[in-house]
Amino acid sequence: MNVRTQQEGAGSPLLQVLSDRVNRASEVLLFLLMLLMIGVTTAQVFFRFFFEALTWSEELSCFLLVLASLLGAAVAFKRGSHIAVTFVTQKLPEKLRKATAALVNLLGIFFFAIVAFYGMLLMKSEAGQTTPAMMISMAWIYAMYPVLGAVVILHLAAGMGEILKGGRS
Repeated sequence: MNVRTQQEGAGSPLLQVLSDRVNRASEVLLFLLMLLMIGVTTAQVFFRFFFEALTWSEELSCFLLVLASLLGAAVAFKRGSHIAVTFVTQKLPEKLRKATAALVNLLGIFFFAIVAFYGMLLMKSEAGQTTPAMMISMAWIYAMYPVLGAVVILHLAAGMGEILKGGRS
């Protein structure tokens, strides 16, 4: 049992444990998406040079790039790795710093709720359309927005719980 698993045990709120587990799965999926994107792009170059071009490979590479970017953003939210201008907030008193962090998380939750909501609307409105090369429903492509919006909301809500508990500012 590693240190991270021990930390998830007793005393960890359910939301934090769920966020940690979803993030671990996201990191593995992100790695696999990057491998798949590299493989598809390599096959695309190889087939275009030596044989006949794969008609679906460029489209799949583009969709994988968007999905990997959004999933990478979700992982970065969990890690707190996004660019932040903190020189002002670091000079604030502790209570005001925590209030600012809570406000930022609430704004993030609001923004990603909008992303998820409109992603669902987009899925519904474009369900009859298919991708030009792969001929799959665009609803499957647009599903990444509500799913990843929900993942980021989970991470932000878990971070909000940590702020309110007094752990992070």
